[in-house]
Amino acid sequence: MNTEPSSPPDTGQHAAVRAIIADDERLMREQLRARLTDVWPALQIVAEAKNGLEAVALVNQHRPDLVFLDIRMPGLTGVDAARQIAQMDIADDEALPEIVFITAYDQYAVQAFEQGVADYVLKPAERDRLQLTVARIQQRLAQRGMADVPAAADAARPQPLQQLLHQLAAQLNPGGAAAAPRYLDWIQATVGQAIQMIPVAEVLFFISDEKYTRVQTASTEALIRKPIKELVDEVDPALFWQIHRSTLVNVKAIAGVSRDFRGRQIIAVKGLGEKLEVSRSYTHLFKGM
Repeated sequence: MNTEPSSPPDTGQHAAVRAIIADDERLMREQLRARLTDVWPALQIVAEAKNGLEAVALVNQHRPDLVFLDIRMPGLTGVDAARQIAQMDIADDEALPEIVFITAYDQYAVQAFEQGVADYVLKPAERDRLQLTVARIQQRLAQRGMADVPAAADAARPQPLQQLLHQLAAQLNPGGAAAAPRYLDWIQATVGQAIQMIPVAEVLFFISDEKYTRVQTASTEALIRKPIKELVDEVDPALFWQIHRSTLVNVKAIAGVSRDFRGRQIIAVKGLGEKLEVSRSYTHLFKGM
C-alpha cells in the first residue's frame, strides 16, 4: 500500500479534498493519478490500494473525502468494498466519502450510475469525462452541510447508494443480473416474553443500540439481536433506506422531513409521534432534484 501524499496541502481558504485510488493494475492507478493531477491540481491523493481489502483499510485509516474504486478487483470487488465503506462507524459530524467507480466494460453499471448517487469513470480515464466527474464530486462536496428545503421523500430523488450497490453486487455475481437477491419477508422478534413473526413490509423502522435492534410497526415494538449492518443487506433497499448508521426507515412510513434548531434533518413517521434523525452521510436522500 502506498500512503505517500502526492501533492502539498492546499493553502487556500478551504481544506484540501483528500482521495484514495484503488485498482489492481498499477498502470491504471498511475494513469488516473496523472489525469487527476491535470484536471484537479488541488486534490490530494493520500493513498493507493491494489485490492478491495486494502481500500477499506485505507479509508478507515485516512477518512478521505473521495474514493476511486475499480469495480473488479481480486479478493474483494470494488462494489463489496463500497458496501463495507458505507457501513463504517463515523461521528455524527463526519460524512462518508464520495464514491467513484472505475470500470472498463460494465455497461450495465454505467446505466445504474446515471440514476444513482455515485459516479463512474471508464478505463482508460479520458480527460473530458474525468472533468465531468470532478465537477459532479465538487458540487456534492460543496453541498454538504448546506441547508436544503424540507421535503417529503419521493421517487424523484436519487436512489440511495445502498440500493445502487445491491444492484451492482447482484450483477457481478456469476448468475448475472437475472439472479435477483432474495430479501427478508418475515422477522422473528421478541415481543415481551413471546416470539412473534412480523411481516417486514409492516415494519416502520429499525433502530439499533449497542446490543439490540428495535423493530417498530404501527402497533408493535419488538427486539432482535441482528445489527443494522447485517439488516441493510437483507431487506429490500427500494423499501428501506438507511438514514443513520443505526437506523433503517421504511420509505412508505415517511410523513415528512424537517430541520431542528441545530439544522439536522428529522424524519416524521406516519402514525407515530416519534422522530428519526438523519445523519450527514445520508442527507442527500432528501435533497430536491
